[in-house]
Amino acid sequence: MGFGSSWLLSLQCLFSQFRIAHMTKLKIVPHPHPALRWKSREITRIDAELKAMVDQMFELMYEARGVGLAANQVALPYRLFVINPTGDPQEKEEEMVFLNPRISRRRGSEDGEEGCLSLPEICAPVTRATLITIDAFDLSGQQFELELEDFPARVVQHEYDHLEGVLFPDRIAEEHTRELQPLMDDLVHQFRARQEAGEEQSDEELKAELRRLEKLRT
Repeated sequence: MGFGSSWLLSLQCLFSQFRIAHMTKLKIVPHPHPALRWKSREITRIDAELKAMVDQMFELMYEARGVGLAANQVALPYRLFVINPTGDPQEKEEEMVFLNPRISRRRGSEDGEEGCLSLPEICAPVTRATLITIDAFDLSGQQFELELEDFPARVVQHEYDHLEGVLFPDRIAEEHTRELQPLMDDLVHQFRARQEAGEEQSDEELKAELRRLEKLRT
């Protein structure tokens, strides 16, 4: 590698380190933040900044006592989610990162109670496939394929839905929808109140930020 290439690589590394140091701290966004209905775009670059984002996502997931977290839930418009079906931060071997995932096969069907970190205190039974096949990339850029069943399969399907802009209440029976609607409406009321108070950006500003972030990495 010539001097020019080495100098350019060093400059890129310094710029990346600067961006990581000044990266906005992520937070889990609640319904009806526009990111939750945003269909995510595929990631085209893996770098130190992306890995720092993933670290933050795991931290937030554990703080909220969750087992999975999608990029949409932290207002990032990328096809990325993380899971640890045990929910235990000590069990690092159970952590998995899925970049640009694709579910290629679903078999069976069963109901199970689900909640969502972006819909606090809201739970309902959701019908999911009992066995799935998913392929994705890891943080080293290696492609992998997994066959999952039961609870891990449910977690992955839930997070995969997020990447499509789908929330679990979209998949529940009508009678449960009626029961949950007041709780959903209350979340909307709280979010709009924060916007009116200037504590949260407008939907138009939030969407503009999502489009800006898309251009950086997709």
